[in-house]
Amino acid sequence: MQDLNQLKEAVINGNDTQARAITQQALNEGVDPVRLVNDYMVPAMTEVGRRFECNEYFVPELLLSARAMKAALELVRPLLAARGAQPVARVVIGTVQGDLHDIGKNLVAAMLEGGGFEVIDLGVNVAPEQFVATVREKNAQILAMSALLTTTMPAMKITIEEVKKAGLRDKIKVLIGGAPITQRYADEIGADGYSETAPGAVVVAKKALALN
Repeated sequence: MQDLNQLKEAVINGNDTQARAITQQALNEGVDPVRLVNDYMVPAMTEVGRRFECNEYFVPELLLSARAMKAALELVRPLLAARGAQPVARVVIGTVQGDLHDIGKNLVAAMLEGGGFEVIDLGVNVAPEQFVATVREKNAQILAMSALLTTTMPAMKITIEEVKKAGLRDKIKVLIGGAPITQRYADEIGADGYSETAPGAVVVAKKALALN
């Protein structure tokens, strides 16, 4: 029987090949995919987040761990979907229009996936109308936007205004982040939450939905 703690360690250490191999072997042996996620993958990403917050890990390590977790999740996700397992919530995420930076957004997406959220990643340079259309189509509970440039920050406010016009504002929580973003700016434009770090985004998301 596979030692499943090795899966947790593989994710923490950013070994995507090992994480995928251990996950496949565990599934072949009949291990419950929900157990793999809840008992090993989520705790692994929680530990990665802790190390990042304590300056034991930095962005490169965070990216490697995120890649390892995604490699394992690719095997597990179809099985969870087939049995009707529900995610914590559905998140639509993207970098706002005019901004092509994606490292921060990718980290947040990975941490949210590691926290049990279903993530629909729209990529970069996402128009307000695309955010709104996807939120409606996917019936998302959270809209997460990233911006790395001060010149693209106003796109966040425009997107929130478009969400209101579409009649969706009371159905969704809006979270924002990125290097120039502050809690004050989040308050100014009417966002529901802001996080300075990718690991912190999971906490903010759960808080916005009153899940913790």
